[in-house]
Amino acid sequence: MSRITGVIGSFKASLREKILRNKLREGWVSVMLGTEGLAIAHVRRRTGGKPEVLSLSVSEVTDDATAILAYQAKALELKSCSCTLLLNPGQYQMLQIELPAVPDEEVKDAVRWSIKDMVDFPAELMSLDVAEIPDTTGRAGKTRQGFAVVADDALIAEKMALFNTADARIEAIDIPEMAIRNVSALFEEPERGLAMLTFDDERTTLTFTFRGELYAVRQIDISRSRLEQADGDWRQQIFDRIGLETQRSLDNFERLHGHISISRLLLSPLPGVAGLMQYLQEYLSLPVGEVDLAEVLDITLVPELSQPGQQASYLKLIGAALRE
Repeated sequence: MSRITGVIGSFKASLREKILRNKLREGWVSVMLGTEGLAIAHVRRRTGGKPEVLSLSVSEVTDDATAILAYQAKALELKSCSCTLLLNPGQYQMLQIELPAVPDEEVKDAVRWSIKDMVDFPAELMSLDVAEIPDTTGRAGKTRQGFAVVADDALIAEKMALFNTADARIEAIDIPEMAIRNVSALFEEPERGLAMLTFDDERTTLTFTFRGELYAVRQIDISRSRLEQADGDWRQQIFDRIGLETQRSLDNFERLHGHISISRLLLSPLPGVAGLMQYLQEYLSLPVGEVDLAEVLDITLVPELSQPGQQASYLKLIGAALRE
């Protein structure tokens, strides 16, 4: 009897291990490599349930980033996963433009030359992608709008070489604005748009999404550390600036997309800054709340994500892993 129980126990353990390995091959793994460290998140979307955060790992980067990445790639079996690299601000440019009136298969080439004087490197040396902003008005003849995202070919080649050396397969490259879009989409109400303010070490980003699509982006040159360090009159001035920029952006969005009703404004967690949400609640005419990833994600396997500080640090990384 004990022998049969032992066999069954061994079988169950083997089955659990197999299920876990299968999970590791599902979803997307996002990788963010900065001067302070290497961060990796794995998220699996599920039919009829919340997306599940399978893992979150952070490593300090020494002089040998390749060795750190290779170690994590082996430990997390990244070779078997679909990976996306999240670029840092300063490694790309994002432009909102009118799309040329050409067939879809010719849009990228047409955009490449139409924006050549707006970017920091020659058109023939840029990696380029284009995302069209959906037209939900139904008006015939309306000019198509979209986002052009460009990066230096040499930078992309350098990143790809780093991951190839580390035996990690990169299938996509993401930018923070699209990663934020993926998170924002989870908080949208049916047929209502959503505004979201996110704060990081470089800037404050205001995004507008509708039906899971990014419609507008506004960058404000106020960093999270600047907010945390400000006090007294200085903090009030920063609050006033954020409120004014947000209100202007809301007014502009309503002018351009009056058919889309914005339900509320959400702020990414700011555990070191008191009072901003209350200020915006009084300043703006729409509801204002705070992002809590636990509302829209299954974080059972990564319970530290229940902490606002952890959510603030890794919201974009998790958003990149939410790609479909």
